Formats: sequence, C-alpha cells, structure tokens
Amino acid sequence: RLTEGPVRAHLIALTVPMIWGVLAIMSFNLVDTWFVAQLGADRLAAMSFTFPVVMVLVSLGIGLMAGTSSVLARVIGEGDHSRVRRLTTDALVLAFGLSALFTVLGLLTIDPLFRRLGVTEALLPLVREYMTIWYAGFFCFLVPMVGLGAIRATGDAKFQSRTMMAAALVNLVLDPLLIFGLLGFPRLELAGAALATVLSRGLTLLVGYWALRRMDLLSFEWVRLRTRLDSWRSVLHVGLPAAGTNMIIPLSSAVVVALLAELGPSAVAGFGAATRVEAVSLVVFFAMSAIIGPFMGQNLGAGRHDRILEAIRECARFCLALGVVLALGLGLGSHALIRLFSEEPRVVEVGSAYLLIVPLSYGAAGLVMVVNAGFNGLGRPLPAVLVSSLRVLILYLPAAFVGAHFFGAPGIFVAASACNLLAGGLGYLWLRHRCRVASQFGPEPRPVPDTPS
Repeated sequence: RLTEGPVRAHLIALTVPMIWGVLAIMSFNLVDTWFVAQLGADRLAAMSFTFPVVMVLVSLGIGLMAGTSSVLARVIGEGDHSRVRRLTTDALVLAFGLSALFTVLGLLTIDPLFRRLGVTEALLPLVREYMTIWYAGFFCFLVPMVGLGAIRATGDAKFQSRTMMAAALVNLVLDPLLIFGLLGFPRLELAGAALATVLSRGLTLLVGYWALRRMDLLSFEWVRLRTRLDSWRSVLHVGLPAAGTNMIIPLSSAVVVALLAELGPSAVAGFGAATRVEAVSLVVFFAMSAIIGPFMGQNLGAGRHDRILEAIRECARFCLALGVVLALGLGLGSHALIRLFSEEPRVVEVGSAYLLIVPLSYGAAGLVMVVNAGFNGLGRPLPAVLVSSLRVLILYLPAAFVGAHFFGAPGIFVAASACNLLAGGLGYLWLRHRCRVASQFGPEPRPVPDTPS
C-alpha cells in the first residue's frame, strides 16, 4: 500500500525500476530500425511510414493503461478488493474488444490509409506485409498494457519493468533470426521484424495473465451488462483524454519537422539526432510520470491529501534539480553528442543548438509530465488535456512559426523552451491548488471491512 510510510521512499522505490522498463520499451523501435536498415533503404522507408499509425494505436494503449491504473488505484485506496477484481476484469475485456475492432478496421484500410500518407505503389506491398502482421497481433499490445496498468496500480512497479525488459530481450534475439533467416529460421525480412515484435509482446500477455491470477485481480463471475458498462465508463473517463493527450506530441512533432524541412534536410537530420538524445535524457521523467498516478490515486481513495501534497512538492524539487543537471551536461557535450550521429557541419550546428537551448526547460517539461499523470491519477483528466493543449497547440506551434520565420531553427528551439517553462509552472500551480482545495474537506473516512454474517 502506498498510503503509509515515507513518501519520498515510495517515490524512489517506484521510479527506479520503472526507468529500466521505459528504456526497454524505447529499445523496441531502435532495435527493429537498426536490423531493418540492413535490408536496404526501401525496407527502412516502408517501416518508417508505419510509425505514425503505430504511434496513434500505442497512444490508445497508453490511455487505457492510464485509465485502468487511475481508477484501480483509487479503489485500492478505498480498500474495496471485490470492486478491484471487477474493474480489472472489465478493463481487460474492453481492451480485447477494442483490439479486435481496430484489427478489423486496420486490415481493411491498409492500402487507402497508407496511400493517403504518401506511400508509393512500389513500397505499398512492403507496408502491407508489415502492417498485416502488426494488426493481427494488436491484442498482444493492447491487452497486456491494460494488465500491466492494473498491476502498477497496486504499487508494484518492479513487475512491469522486469516484464518489459524480458520482452525487449526476446525481441532482440528474434529480430535477426526472423529478419535474416538465421539458425534455420525462415528469412521473412520486414515481416520478420513485425512477427518478432508481436511474439515478444505476446510474452507480456502470458506473463501478465499469470501475475493477475496470482495477485487475485481477476473475477470470473458473470455480471450484468450494466455493471460492465459502468466499469468501462470509469476507465474511459480517464483513458480517452489520456490517449488524446499522448497524440498531441507526435502530431506537433510532424509540424515542426515540416518547418525545419524548409531549412534543408540537414536541419531535419540535426533535429532528429538531438531528439534521440533527448528521449534517453528524459527517461527518468517518463518513469516518474508512470508511477505518480497510482501513488496519488491510492492516497486519494484513502483520503490522505497530506501525502498527495507532499508528493507533488517532492516531484517538483526533483524535476527542477535534474533539469539543471541535464541542461549543464547536454550543453557542455552538445557538439560531441551530435557528432556521434553525423560529422556534417550543418547537422552538428542545428543539433547542438537544440541541445544548448531546449534542455534549459527540461525540468519544467518533466514537471508537465508529472502534473498530467497526477491529474489522471486523481481522476481529473481534463486539466491534463488543457495543460498539454496550452503548451503545444496554443503556445508552441504559433511561437515556432514566428521563431522559424525570423530566426530559423534556433527560433523554434527557443519557442519550445519558453513554452515548457510556462506550461510547467502553470501546471504545477494548478495541481497544487486543486489538491489544497480538496484537502480542506478533510480526509475521507476509511471504509469499514464487511464482517461475516
């Protein structure tokens, strides 16, 4: 239970193992991309076209995972285990149903969708080869994400971390075997990359089911449709806004790439190299945002508003301190880090400018992640949507257009840094105010366990 014991110790114990889990998740695309690149530029281009579609569906999974984790953490804090089992089971049924729906829709729309995305007739068969397997195995992505979200709501962050690390290792082993046909395996090339990913994610499905049974989080009782619909409504209340929030970032990145493309391909390459460094640099913030929701949800259910406020303060201090360290480290090593990707002067110039300017706001960017996850954990998803929309759609994109027009690439980067700082400060003040207002009503009474009749 996260409602007792030192707050800081809980946050550290939850965040540290989650760091490795986040790194394992990031490794999937990196490993697949590296092996597919050995097949040639056409295969790599075909798989690159699938990333936007895959990211949209992954955002759906992240949203459902956040919704499940939020509602379960609050019910766990209330001490109602029978409802925990009911909600977990219904959330998994919802995930399976949605995965079946999107699998059918995806398989029926591969050709028209990817033609709209600019895929040529020469590359379309390769895209179809990859996405057919990916869509068919979509349930291996969506259902385990919801299951792992349920386990995370109990305060067990180590299980998800170990499971994703094991899946990443399986993917690393299967990729060369299935892509290149080593050790007697068939040479499947692009289809092999998709199959390796699906099989490794299937491992998380089996292990997750075993863990849910072991933790007594599943219910096999027959319930009325209305009861199940109530559970789905509770999960989607947070899940749908969280999914939408996660889609904002990749969509805005596409706009920024389009702006940089007007400055030449070297500017895009420098931006791409810098954002890959950024993804690794922000891994601690990603991990912290993954665990703060369950912590706040359990303590809200138990009426421990004092612990919620303390957690917000601890997270804010840590984010700002780590942000200073990252800004110094990346600023001093900016040129050397970009040269790991390219020695071309224009690429180094743009990439190093990014790592000099944007990391100044990494502490605030991490705070935005934590604030959004905190609102979701409290069952208040709308403020998280508003904070993300304010940062990206209302502030960043207009400022990026202006900055690009007058100052080129550095103008875009200054806009990103300024908007992170503003949104981080506003989000923190909003979340703290919301929790202080709630705390004025006093802690909610703990539920009295039922006694045998």
